[in-house]
Amino acid sequence: MARVAFTAGRVSGFKCPPDKAQAFLWDATAPGLGLRVTPNGKPAYIFQGAYLGKDLRLTIGSPEAWSISQAQAKAREFQRLIDEGTDPRSLKAEKLAAASAEKQRQQVAAKEAAAQALTVGEAWSEYVKERTPHWGELHIKDHARLARAGGLESTRGTRGRGVTIAGPLHPLMGLALVELTPQAIEAWATQQGKTRPTTARLAWRLLRAFLTWCSEHPTYGQLVSDKNPAKTRRTREALGKQGVKTDALLKEQLPVWFQHVRLIGNPCIAAYLQTLLLTGARPGEVLALKWEDINTQWHGLTIRDKVEGERVIPLTPYVHSLIAALPRRNEWVFSSFTTNDPMSKPHSQHSQACAAAGIDGLTLHGLRRSFASLTEWLEIPAGVVAQIQGHKPSATAEKHYKRRPLDLLRLHHEKIEAWVLEQAGVTFAPKAEPGKLTLVG
Repeated sequence: MARVAFTAGRVSGFKCPPDKAQAFLWDATAPGLGLRVTPNGKPAYIFQGAYLGKDLRLTIGSPEAWSISQAQAKAREFQRLIDEGTDPRSLKAEKLAAASAEKQRQQVAAKEAAAQALTVGEAWSEYVKERTPHWGELHIKDHARLARAGGLESTRGTRGRGVTIAGPLHPLMGLALVELTPQAIEAWATQQGKTRPTTARLAWRLLRAFLTWCSEHPTYGQLVSDKNPAKTRRTREALGKQGVKTDALLKEQLPVWFQHVRLIGNPCIAAYLQTLLLTGARPGEVLALKWEDINTQWHGLTIRDKVEGERVIPLTPYVHSLIAALPRRNEWVFSSFTTNDPMSKPHSQHSQACAAAGIDGLTLHGLRRSFASLTEWLEIPAGVVAQIQGHKPSATAEKHYKRRPLDLLRLHHEKIEAWVLEQAGVTFAPKAEPGKLTLVG
């Protein structure tokens, strides 16, 4: 093999003849150093030598990346290894393996760092997205409402503040998931328990379920404790126990309650409050009613239920008449005058009507309790009332065997409605056109 002293001009000017697959130029300075070129490929420095009587060839690199002196130094290093009895190919393989291991280590470290920096809000978003198909509409809204940021201008539901306030879970959303320790949650519970304990208790229940999901997640499970950090005695004590609410209408209060509620100037609010009492539904469930949920053919109301997803209850004659008299401004039965949304819960209007009637402390949810307690006068089967109100069945027979059809529920529900109207002094002809009713004072 002819050898020449490598120069920049000789290296850059060396070409492969078109009739050959490759050509070599060998250096006279460094033993074994060559330049390999192909007709269409880029040139590369190579080293060629013999180890244990067998030829070997190693690629050093491109002349664009390696200077002549660097390539010569690498060729001498390879020859020195051979002289010392070491196969340079194994050394190169070890270096490649070490580089690959280092790259993998860096990737794992970066992944771990990203996991350590993962916020509660990011994990919460994934949790809600994964679990949404298994939840009811109201449960989904609770997760959004309790974790949302505040400060947005609003004319509805702000109790006169003009801007929304952050949900109780929002202060936790910016924390790293690894920082969601028992101590952090206890501090959060202490703060929230002072201002809004009822809402905070609901938020705490959602947080516990979220952390259970995290502990079972293939990635997040490494970031949270096996023992749910939200389940501590101090957190529970900071939020306090939920008091047993007893507000409900007495039978003797029905006449004055109906009288003053029907005097409310907004027909949607008056109809809404009476529907709450006569269906026993949750306040939010009635507000969520859409016109498409009203089945006038089979006299049914489809309620979006936070427990079962939805349930169908009877559309009783008086409630039907109330709904039929309402204007159809948008898709919502109990609609707002000013927006395309359902109206806000009429806490203040109901409180004013109750004050005028001499009834103290009756809440919107108290109307749901009133429905259940008033049915005791008629000895309606408990399972019927539970199914109408959307309570979970409490007995084995109710859970697995008794699911009453709509017509059977209607038999009892219409009986309940007629009795309540009778006690209230409201004269109503069930066969009359919806909306035609009279109040006997």
